[in-house]
Amino acid sequence: MDTRLYRHIQACNDHPELGRYTPLRLGGEQVGWLPPVLAARLPELSPHLRAAPEGVVLDPGLAGPGERSAALAHLTARLAAEGMFKPRKEMFDVRAAPGGPVLAVVDRAAVAAFGILSQGAHLNGLVRRADGLHLWIGWRSRHKALAPGQMDNIVAGGVPAGLSPHDTLLKEAEEEARMPAALAARAKSAGRVSYVMDSPGEGLRRDILHCFDIELPEDFTPEPGDDEVERFELWPAARVLEAVRDGDRVKFNVNLVLIDLFLREGLAEDPDGRLRQGLDRFR
Repeated sequence: MDTRLYRHIQACNDHPELGRYTPLRLGGEQVGWLPPVLAARLPELSPHLRAAPEGVVLDPGLAGPGERSAALAHLTARLAAEGMFKPRKEMFDVRAAPGGPVLAVVDRAAVAAFGILSQGAHLNGLVRRADGLHLWIGWRSRHKALAPGQMDNIVAGGVPAGLSPHDTLLKEAEEEARMPAALAARAKSAGRVSYVMDSPGEGLRRDILHCFDIELPEDFTPEPGDDEVERFELWPAARVLEAVRDGDRVKFNVNLVLIDLFLREGLAEDPDGRLRQGLDRFR
């Protein structure tokens, strides 16, 4: 096993034992994990939350996603007013499991704070040439709060409420890389990676990243379509592998998406299977 690659998997799964967290429950399901201080504080901030032996529980009398979402919105507004986080004004679905029913929606800023499952869509932009595989790499804006100026996939984004990973991919492809919809529609699902990470200043990230590949023609050049990305460059895959293996220039979770690609393309060896096993630990 290449420990220089495995270190990124370890970094993305750096968290205390979940036994130190308190379950957050709503709609009869556990949807998150709360650190002790926040678990003690939340029932004080909302009349709809109570501490119970099974965790912090949202009032079962809130019958549907709409009522639960309203209670969570009131709670997140209180926490934002206290300076815990800045609202993103983008809603994410709240589920107990990746394919489970939507139990509520909540502002994206609160997802990690409450240890709620989050999903993302990441696209590998592939160009195959006579001299080997090349990858389009994006450079994140230096003004972004998370991983400013670091290397990223050609397209990546969190899955907002009401959209599937594939729908998110199509939306982000146009917004971030000015990729025509007809071209983006050629992207193929390539599996997923996942991790559970204690993220300072955010909370517990429980993320599933849905991976997609697209074979891009030579005459397509991505262009930044918003302020999320500074520029794009086409690199030989071997050079991208070197950047992942030997440095820390790539956004932390994008390393996992790229390691998955390297394994599938035969660019990285995994004789004992530990890299593959470590890439998807979410249960």
